[in-house]
Amino acid sequence: MGSETVRLWLVERTYSDDEQNLIILVYATTDGRRYFRKERALTSFTGAERETTAAIEEHPDSLGTVEPGDRERYAAEAGRMASKHDPDDSV
Repeated sequence: MGSETVRLWLVERTYSDDEQNLIILVYATTDGRRYFRKERALTSFTGAERETTAAIEEHPDSLGTVEPGDRERYAAEAGRMASKHDPDDSV
């Protein structure tokens, strides 16, 4: 992990309910306090270069703060992902 980035683990993958055909990926820190959200068009998931990895690294300024009610769930899922996967694993 770079000195100016934070590692986040995939904690949630949802499909948008609207007509945009988006997949929403939420990555969080293992303490469940910070998160990063990615939105991708469903059609962008073809090809190896667009795979979803177990973890990503982002600059701290790009992270949001997780609501207190979600922190425990995000921490548990991030910890589970970190214990079962290498950061580069496709999930």
